[in-house]
Amino acid sequence: MLRIARKEVRDALRNRWFVLYAAAFAGLALMFARLALGDAATAGLAGFGRTAASLVNLVLLVVPLMGLTLGAGSLAGERERGTLALLLAQPVTRREVLGGKFAGLALALGSALALGFGLAGAAVAIGGGAVDAGAYVRVVGFAMLLALAMLAVGVLISSAARRMGTATGVALFVWLTLVFVGDLGLMGTALTLRLDVSTLLALAVLNPLETFKIAAVGAITGTLDALGPAGVYATRTFGDGLVGLLAAVLVAWTVLPLIGSASIFEKRGIQ
Repeated sequence: MLRIARKEVRDALRNRWFVLYAAAFAGLALMFARLALGDAATAGLAGFGRTAASLVNLVLLVVPLMGLTLGAGSLAGERERGTLALLLAQPVTRREVLGGKFAGLALALGSALALGFGLAGAAVAIGGGAVDAGAYVRVVGFAMLLALAMLAVGVLISSAARRMGTATGVALFVWLTLVFVGDLGLMGTALTLRLDVSTLLALAVLNPLETFKIAAVGAITGTLDALGPAGVYATRTFGDGLVGLLAAVLVAWTVLPLIGSASIFEKRGIQ
């Protein structure tokens, strides 16, 4: 598994799209950090808290795209090139192959995000905006959980796809669905079906992007009042346990797709 993980890290570093996404994320994160420090008149909002708030929408767009596309090419790419048959001919089990691939891709993806968040955090610290560092760390932690969840979904897509192009296309469709069915879909559904607050919150948490956003808003502001009645209901119902619940949802979005991937990979293999 360690050998396969190292191979996946090397392959990810040679992937031009992944390098482009990582560079774009790092550059935009650094730019947002500089903008957060640019307005000296708002010193009370400057620093890590304001930088974290600026990065939330960037994470919602870029991180799922990185995770889904990276995971989508993990098995389908090797299956299409014929190298997966050679790999499975070695004395390794299919679960070891899958585990090694996910571990390597997770390390590459986590390193790319750490670079972006690290540059932004360093810019804030050097600029003297060391305010709300705890909120920034919590946002980074939930962003990492979101990245792992989206990577796992990408691997699930890859385990079922025969070709790289198909896997990438499905991954992009899933990304668009999660991004645009979030707020707009929930608003339309709530208005059409006149959903109660508890049902609306449950539907929101089912979307990993919405789960991350709820956790990020809570970490930055200390309250979910900005999310309307659903946010107030979540705070009153779950209290301090809400953070653990949201983290558990993202962990489930990682574990369940990996279980599905292992099941499909055991049955299909190189087919």
